[in-house]
Amino acid sequence: MGKQKKKGQAGQAKNYITRTQAVRKLQISLPDFRRLCIFKGIYPREPRNIKKANKSATHSTTFYYTKDIQYLLHEPLLGKFREQKALDKKIARSLGRNEVQDAVRLQKHGMPKIKLDHIVRERYPTFIDALRDLDDALSLLFLFANLPSTTTVPAKVISRCQRLCHEFEHYLITTHSLRKSFLSIKGIYYQATIQGQDIMWLVPYKFVQRVTQDVDYRIMGTFVEFYCTLLGFINYRLYTSIGLVYPPKFDVASDERGAELAAFTLEGRGITGATEQQDEQRTLTNGYTPSANTEDVQAQIDKVAQDAGTDEEPRVDEQVEDQADAGTIDTFTPAAPEGDTLPQPDTTGDAAATLFSNCTFFISREAPRHPIEFLLRAFGCKRVGWDSVLGEGAFTHDETDPRITHQIVDRPAPAQPLPTVRGQETSTNDQNLQVVKPGYIMPGRIYVQPQWVWDCVNEGKLLRADTYAPGETLPPHLSPWVKPTGGQYDPRATLEEQELEGEADDAIEEDEAAEMEGSEDEEDDEDVSEDEDEDVDAGGMDVADSVDGDEGEDESEEVDAFAGFGDDGEASETSDIDEEAQHQNELEAEASGRPVPTSTTSAKQDAQKAKARQARQTAQAQKDEEVERQKMMMSNKKRKLYEKMQHSNAKRDLEAEKLRAKRRKLERAGQAKA
Repeated sequence: MGKQKKKGQAGQAKNYITRTQAVRKLQISLPDFRRLCIFKGIYPREPRNIKKANKSATHSTTFYYTKDIQYLLHEPLLGKFREQKALDKKIARSLGRNEVQDAVRLQKHGMPKIKLDHIVRERYPTFIDALRDLDDALSLLFLFANLPSTTTVPAKVISRCQRLCHEFEHYLITTHSLRKSFLSIKGIYYQATIQGQDIMWLVPYKFVQRVTQDVDYRIMGTFVEFYCTLLGFINYRLYTSIGLVYPPKFDVASDERGAELAAFTLEGRGITGATEQQDEQRTLTNGYTPSANTEDVQAQIDKVAQDAGTDEEPRVDEQVEDQADAGTIDTFTPAAPEGDTLPQPDTTGDAAATLFSNCTFFISREAPRHPIEFLLRAFGCKRVGWDSVLGEGAFTHDETDPRITHQIVDRPAPAQPLPTVRGQETSTNDQNLQVVKPGYIMPGRIYVQPQWVWDCVNEGKLLRADTYAPGETLPPHLSPWVKPTGGQYDPRATLEEQELEGEADDAIEEDEAAEMEGSEDEEDDEDVSEDEDEDVDAGGMDVADSVDGDEGEDESEEVDAFAGFGDDGEASETSDIDEEAQHQNELEAEASGRPVPTSTTSAKQDAQKAKARQARQTAQAQKDEEVERQKMMMSNKKRKLYEKMQHSNAKRDLEAEKLRAKRRKLERAGQAKA
């Protein structure tokens, strides 16, 4: 007979441990336990059988893997937490004895410093693993970079997040790794491709943020502390891989004056010989003509990026290198006409670097400066200017600079060209620069709304600027990651490409029927109002009408009985109505530019439409019968699955039809106004 197992010492009761038991086993407080679990990436687990895991207890609790808690017993941070707890006791004892100086000294010099470097190396063995987990880190750090300073979110944490985010943006600008961006209600989505990994993050808009009390900022602050260490490691690796010195030089005074990205000075590692290697400072400026030093640095960066072969990453094949040198990318075509549509590769770095390279932009005061500047510089723009009130670091603060080719505005349509500016050549001080008044434009300059930048980035080419002019109705701004599929409504395609067979004709007939019903209702209302007016005019004849009521009935019966001229009268009335309808159709045709329909042509068209409608109904009926016959041969499971699929498809088609009908009405209203 085998050895009997005791209850609660095997199975789920041994594999899981409650949070209270874990805290007692580690001998730390509950806040420190939460903090340690966030650092190590340990999360609660849900057992299959809660009663067995909790040893027959039914109350709700939080479970962890026993192996995870056993793993935490050897964590070096436990010693730091215990030292911090002992220091807190000493500070409390000093304050109790009214020894304030000793408490301040202990708080300033005795606090243990917690480093998370070893945890980053443990959780991410390779650099690719760290890049794959960078989405949440960037989203949270950009969120904290835009929060106001409070007691729960100190200014030191906010400035650190801003600095790390700007350093990461500088790497994207230098390598042209940014691919797509999208303006949503939540914020601005960005996607970059770094070493073959697609990274997407969300940046909130720069509105006034209200810090609520229903958010636990201690837990979020713990995540921020770990993500700051992670992003610092990643930035160091990215900068050194392209031959830049990390961290870049940071000008605090320039940052306080609103320079943001311009407050950083990038330095390249110059290679002067095979044995001799020295660092030379290189500044990436926002000017039109780059200096010789900058060109040298860029050439060295390109050379290092091509020759850099890390120990962990294998080198690329020769064919791929030849394609990269050629600056072209492959396009995949299906092998058969019925084959699936293959996803095409995204824009290359070379194409992104030359998108805005020949343009000089000026950002107006009402437009969001930082996201537009980041996008323009990431896609090859070398010269970006803005008003002096938006901060330092611009290519020019002069709005009348003749070198500006595009200006981004978010105001109503301008009224008239700007008159000749006097004293423009002699004004050298920023305070004396000519400011263009709102409603005026500079001749020879392209004015666009901010959405034009995002749409150009997503399309990979410069779009027409007239559709994005100030005051124009902007085209739909669609997500670049959602591709329209068959049956769904596509705002970019025309109605003729999406409408089903006969859908437009049916919609026209329904609209005409609705208009006819509305006109009949108006005529009935007019008749009722006329009858009421006649009754009101004969207000003093109530008694006579009541006395002669029988005579009136007899007269009406005699009129109804006599029908000698009724046919001719009805024929004349119907002919008058047909003539009026024909005249109305002719007027509508002339207004819309269509050929004037005659009675014979309209009758032929009506007959053809009726015949086409009958043919569609017959074909649909045959198709339904065929589907019903096929469903009879299916099993119950397959038939139910097929019915669910048909229900979801019908729901999708109904939504697309509603959107098409709405668009059809808007287009007709626009044509009527025109």
